[in-house]
Amino acid sequence: MTTVTLPEVTAGPDDLSVWPTSANRLPHGGLAVGGVCLAEIAERFDTPVYVLDEGEVRARCRTYRDAFPDAEVLYAAKAFLSRAMVRWIDEEGLGLDVCSAGELELAVTAGFPADRMVLHGNAKSPHDIEAALRLGVGRIVIDSPSEIARLAAAVGTGGSQKVMVRVVPGIMAGGHEKIRTGTDEQKFGLALSDGSAQHAVARILGRRQLELVGLHCHIGSQITDVKPYVAAVRRMVGLMARVRDTHGIVLPELDMGGGHGIGYHPGEPVLDLTALARRLRAELTVSCAAAKLPVPRLAIEPGRAIAGPAGVALYRVLAVKRTGERVFVAVDGGMSDNPRPALYGVRYAPRLVGRPSTAEPRTTTVVGRHCEAGDILAADVALPEDIHPGDLLAVPVAGAYHLSMASGYNMVGRPPVVAVHDGTARLLIRRETLADFRSRDIGD
Repeated sequence: MTTVTLPEVTAGPDDLSVWPTSANRLPHGGLAVGGVCLAEIAERFDTPVYVLDEGEVRARCRTYRDAFPDAEVLYAAKAFLSRAMVRWIDEEGLGLDVCSAGELELAVTAGFPADRMVLHGNAKSPHDIEAALRLGVGRIVIDSPSEIARLAAAVGTGGSQKVMVRVVPGIMAGGHEKIRTGTDEQKFGLALSDGSAQHAVARILGRRQLELVGLHCHIGSQITDVKPYVAAVRRMVGLMARVRDTHGIVLPELDMGGGHGIGYHPGEPVLDLTALARRLRAELTVSCAAAKLPVPRLAIEPGRAIAGPAGVALYRVLAVKRTGERVFVAVDGGMSDNPRPALYGVRYAPRLVGRPSTAEPRTTTVVGRHCEAGDILAADVALPEDIHPGDLLAVPVAGAYHLSMASGYNMVGRPPVVAVHDGTARLLIRRETLADFRSRDIGD
């Protein structure tokens, strides 16, 4: 069979650079993560299944703490959240960035202190606000003018809630247009360019129930260049100086969000965390000195950069179809457990595990089982020519925005999550079953 030239980003079969640090090769084509054989996990828990390396999560938390020792590091729960993840984050000394009452209440019931959380959201529901106030969330980030009066009314007479203002600094950054949030004319935040942010600050300062403690911005996701963050800091400090000059208020906190880019393929650019920390500190110091402001306490919100590289998705091959020069490998999961390729065109580097193969690599497209032509998990990747039904594929960098964005499409059911650590595997989240779908359907 004729082989096809592979794309430049295709990884060699022995390249484990984007896998968890604990990943190591086993005899006969096997691969282990966290000291546990992936093929054994597939046999024990069935497929599809998500594997999360606890040691990798903890190590990445510590890397952030070491890089930003004087800052508040908040894990962005939207990337992936479970009770175990809450415990790991808590034990590693990070705070939490949550976006809903569901994330907030799960974290609190798992024992995480609400005062170490920040609540985001461009359209917070009454339930979100009620839960945040009832549980005592540390900060609420105000995202729109209408939220100011709603939140003040919910706090009530005699109460007080610490808030921040989400500012759009007018900076374009991010790996895809759908995840660029620092520019004008998108749904998040209040713009600098038209005075919306300044007006919101004035309105908040007029509400006794709201204590304005700082500014927040998030310029996008999958950012691999430090420069946009430096530019954003400069503009945010400029606004803090205007707040001081106009209202006589010195804001003590500045949250620069997250969006730190990671590699999904070997050789892809990633954000240099050490350089980011150094440049942010330097720019804060210089800009604040020029504006005659004290340096505010910095906060950052990594999510993907902590959870993403710690996760591996396992799929079983169901069918192999050859159409002309194209080869389609269909697996038992797809866009219901990972919608990111369909949403953002994300590319992954799946690997055959569980058996050896000496066959030549061939350009292959890995597709899901769902009734959508766009249900493609990995386009134009290198897989052995002899791949066949029953084979096991492992997809690295699968810990963020996979299960958290999963759906009930085709009533397939969301996969389980299995944690691995020091040679043991344990179930964190069970597989969604037909019984779960039936129990929600109460009509007749």
